[in-house]
Amino acid sequence: MILEFMGFLRLGFVDILDIFVVALLLYLIFKWLKGSSAINIFIAIILLLIIRVVAVALNMKMLSALMGTVIDVGAVALVVIFQPEIRQFLTGVGRKTGLRHGIINKILGRNKENLQDEAINEIANACTEMSEEKCGALIVILQKDPLHDIEDTGDRIDARIRKRLIENIFFKNSPLHDGAMVIGGGRIVAARCTLPITSRTDIPAHYGMRHKAAVGISERCDAKVIVVSEQTGKISVVRDGIIQTVDRNNLKLFLKEEDSETEK
Repeated sequence: MILEFMGFLRLGFVDILDIFVVALLLYLIFKWLKGSSAINIFIAIILLLIIRVVAVALNMKMLSALMGTVIDVGAVALVVIFQPEIRQFLTGVGRKTGLRHGIINKILGRNKENLQDEAINEIANACTEMSEEKCGALIVILQKDPLHDIEDTGDRIDARIRKRLIENIFFKNSPLHDGAMVIGGGRIVAARCTLPITSRTDIPAHYGMRHKAAVGISERCDAKVIVVSEQTGKISVVRDGIIQTVDRNNLKLFLKEEDSETEK
């Protein structure tokens, strides 16, 4: 009786499957947005959709037309409001499905950029000395995923990787010290670059903005990131959103290690 009143005459296998899929999608979206400011907007959207369904079922023409207009216009607004979350979600899907590997990368001409031993030593020595002097630094080392938009936020350098140059760039009085350095193709590509800040809330409080920026860029691409803390002098490496504190030897191993996914 209730189902007939609400407009549902029968519940077949397809209907049950439809309900299950929608419920699963809502659960995944809720889990994905949980802990972020966007969760309140998501709940409001669900309430509007429920009101629309009830209005249609009860044949409330004026209310259903009004809600339909609100939802249609709101669809465009949602793309703007959830733009960072949508981009992060799509980037994560693309990375987890492995589409950035194998034949796709060959078609796009995206090859892994391995650092030479000389460059690795220069980076490791620079980070070790900056660590001893508690000079903050943030270095992004490209792998396969390009970051042209990030490079464009800073100043182009295109210089050989040298210890003194890295230290001079991150020297406290240097005009380029604030921001990230991008290394790619065995060269220093740019400095003073702006990185996206992660929206995660589970990062320990003792990590500063450099670490959050490092996590943010590592969530977006496959780059390796090095952070030298200005407060403690500790060297941290970040990849795929995971932060680890390392010494000089482990830093060199981090820079040398191959991406296991590229071998598949």
